[in-house]
Amino acid sequence: MNTLTIVLIVVAVILTAAVVALIILGKRAQKKQEEQQVQLDAMKQTVTMLIIDKKRMKLKEAGLPQAVIEQTPKLLRGSKLPILKVRIGNRVMSLICDEKIFDQVPTKKEVKASVSGIYVTEVKGLHGKVQTKEEKKGFFKNLVAKAQEKAGAKMVK
Repeated sequence: MNTLTIVLIVVAVILTAAVVALIILGKRAQKKQEEQQVQLDAMKQTVTMLIIDKKRMKLKEAGLPQAVIEQTPKLLRGSKLPILKVRIGNRVMSLICDEKIFDQVPTKKEVKASVSGIYVTEVKGLHGKVQTKEEKKGFFKNLVAKAQEKAGAKMVK
């Protein structure tokens, strides 16, 4: 056999094994996430809070309890998390926000939020609607939008 075909066969076998391993690990991670989501939903409470500030901070700088910092894996302690500084009643505390809703959370407003432990999963405006930011368009999308506007066509989303 030619050495090129042997090398190609070996590379194909290794790639196939890697893909199978990633599929198995992905399914395990998905099951684990679904179990965690069920636990979050079971512990969910609706709370009225005033959001003082929101930032992406490292776990150590966020002002979270020491027990939370000790329970997180060491590799994740240096990563930045979306942190909300809120006032619930007369207490000021730091909470971790869900990544999906972090951009929609208004600052210096009173909102009703679904909280599970120290994790904010959902935010609803108490007085009026929660404002959502429009996504910034890239250069190419702006160029296409201007060209379609001049041509009289509607922008396709």
